[in-house]
Amino acid sequence: MTSSSDDDTGQSPEATASPYIGAGLLDEDMGPSSAMAHLYRGEIHRMKLWRERLDRTTNWAVIVIAALLTWAFSSPNNPHYIILVGVATLTVFLVIEARRYRGYDIWRSRVRTLQENVWAYGLDPDYGLADDNWRETLGKDYRTPTLKIAAEEAIAHRLRRIYLPLFIVVLAAWIVRITAFAPEPWTETAAIGTIPGPIVVGLVAVFYAAALVVALRPRTWHARGELRTEDLRKR
Repeated sequence: MTSSSDDDTGQSPEATASPYIGAGLLDEDMGPSSAMAHLYRGEIHRMKLWRERLDRTTNWAVIVIAALLTWAFSSPNNPHYIILVGVATLTVFLVIEARRYRGYDIWRSRVRTLQENVWAYGLDPDYGLADDNWRETLGKDYRTPTLKIAAEEAIAHRLRRIYLPLFIVVLAAWIVRITAFAPEPWTETAAIGTIPGPIVVGLVAVFYAAALVVALRPRTWHARGELRTEDLRKR
């Protein structure tokens, strides 16, 4: 005879998992579980595709810059401004990747909404919902998909993650190229055609100052990037 302290399965409460784990996950109130699961899997797939598009842009940027730097230092007769062409090329890749990042953030924000309000709540409802109006918010986004972050914020994010270090590497290579690899003073070496060297240096300085301001200025981030928080990195 089973003890009264045992549950219906014949196991003691101590031997079973906590009863609220997964209780009510995707039940009747949330709609068909198979539809929700397929929806989540589809959003994960689209987020993955856009993540791969970001990686391809980054890979091409690194390959192009490596090729330009190799050619620039292969001969002292090669012009130094080919490195500045690399800066312009990096800027083009940065703008393209920022546009792709804004698209990627659409799918990532949907995935995070489902994770926070469906899966996390279904596994542990004690903490409640992250957003009580998540159904309405997600429904509006499916009816009219919108970009969640501004172009300037997307550029700042990609600068911090990828492109600012690349820009610094290119700048260092250019400084070495016009100082250590030329017998003339850098004010003469930095010249491009009829543009005097000091003006070229000034334009480069203005460009890099603007990039630093965009990347590092204080802002309220709207991108769903939990990995950006310092608390998570310390754990």
